[in-house]
Amino acid sequence: MPWIEICIRVPRTEVEAAEQALEALGALSVTLQDAADDPVLEPGPGQTPLWPTVRLRGLFEGGAERGSIIDGLRALPAAQRPGNLRFREVGDRDWTRAWMDRFEPMSFGRRLWIVPGGMPAPAAADAVIIHLDPGLAFGTGTHPTTALCLEWLDGWDGAGRTVVDYGCGSGILGIAAALLGARRVVAVDNDPQALSATADNAARNGVGSRVEVLAPDDYVPTGHDLVLANILAGPLVELAPRLVTSAVPGGTLVLSGLLEEQVADVAPAYRGACREAGVAVRDGWARLDLVRQSSDRSD
Repeated sequence: MPWIEICIRVPRTEVEAAEQALEALGALSVTLQDAADDPVLEPGPGQTPLWPTVRLRGLFEGGAERGSIIDGLRALPAAQRPGNLRFREVGDRDWTRAWMDRFEPMSFGRRLWIVPGGMPAPAAADAVIIHLDPGLAFGTGTHPTTALCLEWLDGWDGAGRTVVDYGCGSGILGIAAALLGARRVVAVDNDPQALSATADNAARNGVGSRVEVLAPDDYVPTGHDLVLANILAGPLVELAPRLVTSAVPGGTLVLSGLLEEQVADVAPAYRGACREAGVAVRDGWARLDLVRQSSDRSD
């Protein structure tokens, strides 16, 4: 039986109204996706993280009247903008997984791959595969900040190391570190949904026993070989003493989630405690690499 899919791009403020409208019009399912490859970084406690721009896909039976659906969406400002509302006919299929067909495996550096569920993994013998479905904490693609961190990890020797993934989201960075040989990863986030997602994703990738999830209040900073923090410029400055004391002397801090011009604001918060090892930039976003000094005044 043929089906009709409607796609609407809406700002975050209109998501709830759009979802309710589609359901009221008889949508059999409504899927929310990131419409602009924006990251969701460090939502506040109790907040439901959503992207700034969201693509809603509503699935209707083939006999649904398009005119009636359009009329039912007239109250949504976004539905009235040219190009924001589209229909397409689709064949009968398993709609539980159909939306995943829009995604493909993605590579980072030489060996790291992210492979959405149900897709074939790369055949390279040295490929390190992270099985992860796009979602709220991950987005529908990989944001430049995440890509910068994954590319750094691709060249890292993780054998036997310990890692902190601060602001873990879906756990993608910590899981990558575990798959690259880290013996222990502590994943920290202030969102219970992120901690649950990280635990689930770690188990799915076979590293659940090496990934511990903790809320910030339960995390006691102690020395680790690597500190990963893909959050925002403001929190990176505020959390500098906490992140520094999370690294052993000589340990590495990989900081991202900041715009290129914000590096100059973040770097001073770590001076004296750390030396700068490099800055990488992609699409206006930056990654700041630091090494903790043998002695500092942050403890």
